Amino acid sequence: MSMILNFIWFIFGGIFMGIGWALAGLLMFISIIGIPWGRACFVIAGFSFFPFGRTIIGRDELTGREDIGTSPFGFIGNVIWFLLFGLWLAIGHVLSAVACFITIIGIPFGIQHLKLASISLAPIGKTVVPYEVAEAARQGNAADYVDRMRRG
Repeated sequence: MSMILNFIWFIFGGIFMGIGWALAGLLMFISIIGIPWGRACFVIAGFSFFPFGRTIIGRDELTGREDIGTSPFGFIGNVIWFLLFGLWLAIGHVLSAVACFITIIGIPFGIQHLKLASISLAPIGKTVVPYEVAEAARQGNAADYVDRMRRG
């Protein structure tokens, strides 16, 4: 089912959204200081092309270790992103979601716009993976947490 939804999404706007995010990533890479945001733009571009069957997860939650994007530097980068671009991109995705929700057939597409809105707010330190991978990582983290709590 997700393959059909991804195809419909791609044809009716996903291709343009993905290309837009990829171009934004290229522009960010041109300026050396924008490389962290450029990487995030490419992650979002891939998600924009084919969002169904995938979800957003923090890289630290996925890998179990912190990197520069999940550190305080990533937080600072996300604050800068939010103030300059994130809020406006998220508003655009929320408005697109509302337009999709008006029609019953557009509800799955509206949900995807809301996912894109959430990653648009703070993309640094996040990645996109299949649902199964995210669920396995979360279950593994929960099991580790329970083990730590039992040991005291």
